[in-house]
Amino acid sequence: MQSYQKIAQILRTDKDNIRLIDERLSAVTGRKNVIEKIVEENEAMIKNRLDVLGLGKDVSAREIYNSLIHKINYDNDLLAKGLEINVMDIKDCFSHCERALKAAKEVSGSPKGFFLKKEKAVELLRNKPPQKIIRSLGYKNIDEALVKEDIFEIFSALRFLEDPQWLNEIFFKQYENLKPDDFEEREIILKTLDKKWVVAAEAFVKKKYHNISHLKEMGVVFVIPITLGISGELMRMFILILHYLNEVPFYSDLFKRFARDEKTFVSNIISLLRGDVIDERLQKSDKSRWLVIQRYLAKDDENDWRLFEPHLNPEALHWERAERMLVRTGDLFDGFSRDLCFWENLNWVGDYFKSDTGIDVLASFNLIDTTMSLVKEKEMIKYLYHHQESLWNKIFSEYFSEAEMEEKMKENIIKGYFEI
Repeated sequence: MQSYQKIAQILRTDKDNIRLIDERLSAVTGRKNVIEKIVEENEAMIKNRLDVLGLGKDVSAREIYNSLIHKINYDNDLLAKGLEINVMDIKDCFSHCERALKAAKEVSGSPKGFFLKKEKAVELLRNKPPQKIIRSLGYKNIDEALVKEDIFEIFSALRFLEDPQWLNEIFFKQYENLKPDDFEEREIILKTLDKKWVVAAEAFVKKKYHNISHLKEMGVVFVIPITLGISGELMRMFILILHYLNEVPFYSDLFKRFARDEKTFVSNIISLLRGDVIDERLQKSDKSRWLVIQRYLAKDDENDWRLFEPHLNPEALHWERAERMLVRTGDLFDGFSRDLCFWENLNWVGDYFKSDTGIDVLASFNLIDTTMSLVKEKEMIKYLYHHQESLWNKIFSEYFSEAEMEEKMKENIIKGYFEI
C-alpha cells in the first residue's frame, strides 16, 4: 500500500515493518486503516499550516523552513510581550528567567514528585565534596558552602562545574547505597541560579546550546541566567522548561514505583539516570515488538539500528505535552493562544519537499527540530529526530491511546522492549 511506503520513507525503515505493525495491531485492537488515516491527517495538517503561513502547495523545503523560523520569531515576540520581557535588555537576564519560570509553574500546576531528601543530598556532598565548586565560590570546605549556599544550586552546579569522570566514578557511585527512605514527596523546584554561577557555566551553555537543565532525582529544573544572543531564544527556553516539567514527573513516578521493591530499587534508579537502552538485537517474534528508547540515539548516530525498529520514546511524549502547555500559556496573558495553537499536534508532522537543487528532502514541522536548527545554525535536514520519534509514538497511540502508550513505556523502560 502507498500509505505503508509513505510512512516507511519518512521513518527511513522498511515498508514491511509498517505493514506488519498494521496487520498485528489491527488484529489486536480491531482498529482498521490506521496507517492510511495517519497519512491523510499528515497531509491535511501540512496543507492547513501552509495555508496559515501563506504558502502554496508547490512550496520548496527551504521556503517552509524559513516560514517556520519566521513564525518562531513572531511567537517569541508574543511570549516576550506576555511575560513583559524586553529581550534586548540582556543585563536583565535573571528577571527574564524568573518570569519564564513563574509562568511555566502556573501553566503546569506546580507538579509534585518523589525526590531525594535535602538531608540526604547534604550527606552525599559531605561524603564526596565537590572541590571545583568549593574553589569557585572561594570557600574553605563544603560545610562553609552548605551554610551560605542553596543546596539545590550546589547540586545543579555539579552538572556544569565538576569533571564528568569524577561525577560518574566517585560522586554518583554513592547512589548505589540509596534506599526508598532517602526519598520524599515534594513539589518540583524551579530555580534561576544566582548570577555568581554564570561565568562557571559558560562552557556548559556553549556545549549544550541551552541554559536550562534538570535533576531528575532532586526534582529540580534550573535556568542559568545567561543568553546565547540567538533569535527565538525565549521561545526555546520556555518550551524546554515546559518539557522538563513533564519529564521530571514521568521519572518521579518511576522512582515511586521502584520504591515498592527495595531489592531492585537502586539498580533501577541508576539505570534510569544513566538513560540505559537495549543494545542487543532480539530474536524474531510473531508478535509486534516495540523497543522503549529513553534517549535520542540519532544525536550520536543517525543510522543506529534501533531507530529503524518499532519503538516508543518518552522524550517525544514530554515534548508533545510541553507544546500543549505552550498553547495554554497564551491564556495566562492577553489571549494570544490562538497564535500559539499553530504548534499544537505538529510534532509528528512532516513530508518530503524539493530542495533548492531539486532533491527531495524531509521537512519537519516539529517545533523543537526547527528551534534547534535555528539555534545551531545548521541545515534543517540535520534536525529531524524529534519529528521521527514523535511519529513512532503517533503510530502506536493511534491503535491504543496516549495513556496506554505511557503505561507501556513505564512498565518496560528497564527491560527495554515489549511485545503485543
